[in-house]
Amino acid sequence: MTNKISVVASEVRVNDHVYNGTGSSSHPTFAWETVTEVREEDGLILLITGDANGLHGEFWFETDEQVVVIRYPKPAPGTAPANSASAGHKHS
Repeated sequence: MTNKISVVASEVRVNDHVYNGTGSSSHPTFAWETVTEVREEDGLILLITGDANGLHGEFWFETDEQVVVIRYPKPAPGTAPANSASAGHKHS
């Protein structure tokens, strides 16, 4: 389950998803990009999506500006992720 929420830009976290318009795809799911870095520069919040040293997107916001993000809940402690190394088919 995911949650689409509004937060102030200073509360955006790494791994949140931020909306990047329709872009080149007509499918709206592809318009959400994963935040890989959050920085404060010159009194503004800089959200970076993608590889900071390579191809990436940048979103600049005032610290108290409202931003809509998709945030996945953190897994409960002690639970293994669904795509763990032990999951899947075993071949002999």
